Amino acid sequence: MEIAPLQLARIQFVASLGFHVLFLSLALALAWLLLYFKWRARRGDAGWTAAYRFWVRIFALAFVLALASGVPVLFQLGSLWPVLMERVGNIAGPLVGFAVATVFVLKSCFLGVMLFGQRRVSDTAHTLSVLMVALGMLLAVFWILALQSWTHTPDGAVLVDGRYMVYDWWAVVFNPSMPWHFGMMVLGSALAAAFLIMGVTAWQAANRPPADGEKSAFKSALLVATVAILLQFAVGEGNGRVVARHQPATAAAAAGYWHTGSPPRAVLFGLPDGDTQSNLLELAVPGGEAWLGRAADGTLQGLDTFSGMRPPVPAVFWLLRIMVGIGALMLLVSVVTLAWLGRRGLDPALLPRWWLRVLSAMTFSGSVAVVAGWWLTELGREPYAVYGTVTMSEIAGPATNGQLAWGMGGYGVLYALLLAAFVHMLFHAARYGVVPVRKTGRKT
Repeated sequence: MEIAPLQLARIQFVASLGFHVLFLSLALALAWLLLYFKWRARRGDAGWTAAYRFWVRIFALAFVLALASGVPVLFQLGSLWPVLMERVGNIAGPLVGFAVATVFVLKSCFLGVMLFGQRRVSDTAHTLSVLMVALGMLLAVFWILALQSWTHTPDGAVLVDGRYMVYDWWAVVFNPSMPWHFGMMVLGSALAAAFLIMGVTAWQAANRPPADGEKSAFKSALLVATVAILLQFAVGEGNGRVVARHQPATAAAAAGYWHTGSPPRAVLFGLPDGDTQSNLLELAVPGGEAWLGRAADGTLQGLDTFSGMRPPVPAVFWLLRIMVGIGALMLLVSVVTLAWLGRRGLDPALLPRWWLRVLSAMTFSGSVAVVAGWWLTELGREPYAVYGTVTMSEIAGPATNGQLAWGMGGYGVLYALLLAAFVHMLFHAARYGVVPVRKTGRKT
């Protein structure tokens, strides 16, 4: 079956965006965890210093990959969607510019001191640099999410002669989706980094007694994971209500709700079938109306209302359940681990070997959930580039199937190699540790 060029362009762009978000989320959360490690290390605890020195290497890898993978995303915005900037350039230009400027200031002023200056500047100056890097990462993500959320709930601008004109920047930046998207990104990033730390430490503890730095990192990650997953479910529920209000087609696709006005059911499992407009092998329970859009007369809106303008229903339907399923599993694992070690100082060495293997298997669960969440959000907006106004078909470029297929294959190979290299370097560092660095001017 031949795939249309528009669909290939969508797949290529969403895949590149997912790879970028994977490492952006890790870098964001690790920056703040490193600040905490650094702050605890100032009290003279060698364990926190060791935790900082190990995980700052992983942060550096994630930051470089996030920075590098952002370039293809920006390139594809121009090559795959060349008309996009004609439509939204007045909004996207400043917001992307702010994000790039933030990253540039972050790199040129503070990142070098954080990564290479620990033994060359005072402890206070180094801690301040770590703080500024963490704030810079958060601010850069803020500008990216301001643009991304605006495309879902465009506010503060009006479409004039095919081009958006801004009349209220505050409404553009703080559009209805922005707080929820920002909260989900921050909490998802925290989960990605926390389970990465827990999984790597569990792998270390399964092979040898964990060192003090590994215990300190594990303790922090476990507490962060438990709090973040509880908050994530609350924020996700709020975001679902915003989607139902502003993107009813997305809400109907995620719920598998086909027929307008029919009794709502919370579908736990099913195979959405567009031909029969039903969910095959459906397993459902009563309820779910809170996350469905309503027409002006209060009638629940099904997918039949949006014939021809639906998002890819099976993808949206299953990505939501994958994300929620992984979230439920992370909640179970974090709560059980916390209950197991709550009165034992949260020491991973006291966990049985089989549970350490469970934690190791969950190493990248948070990262998978973050990527699934972003894919769900982006695919749920289709067929629009700006929800309700600008469609993806009207901004698509003239690339052929062959060009898109070759490009997708090249990007796929590159991303697979980079991901494999990251995982290899992560566990290589976990196996052999960090080589001590000599203080400048001192003899060994």
